[in-house]
Amino acid sequence: MRHTISVLVENKFGVLSRVSGLFSGRGYNIESLSVGETIDPQVSVMTIVTKGDDWIIEQISKQLNKLIDVIKVTDLTELDHVEREMVLIKVSPRQEFKAEVLRTAEIFRGRIVDSSQNTYTIEITGDEKKIEAFIEIMRPMGIKEFVRTGKVAIARETTKRKA
Repeated sequence: MRHTISVLVENKFGVLSRVSGLFSGRGYNIESLSVGETIDPQVSVMTIVTKGDDWIIEQISKQLNKLIDVIKVTDLTELDHVEREMVLIKVSPRQEFKAEVLRTAEIFRGRIVDSSQNTYTIEITGDEKKIEAFIEIMRPMGIKEFVRTGKVAIARETTKRKA
């Protein structure tokens, strides 16, 4: 099963290397990894997507928590959370597909971030299924290349009502 793990870390030299080394040293694969500063520039959050059963994910969490620069580890998979990815797709459509490419990008709430005589570069953000669907629709229209971010995710705030 795929798991999305959020790791709050001190923003220090070598932390990414130690975290990725933990995974590779134990034979676990990282499917996706995104890292960025939080509101506090001394703290970063890593969003890691990996596969494993509950025992493997528990072991990963325990090992991550042992690293000195790790502040908090949260498996978001079972929590109510929001997740997004971004993809930049460079499409080189034949003349008869140009209008359809633009229409499809609009339907997916994408934006044209660059264009030339022969290509459009389109930015799409959304969940993994949306990104995959857009890529599949664009394939027959002439994808030249694409790059995508890893997943970023954040837990939803729980609201407690007063009795």
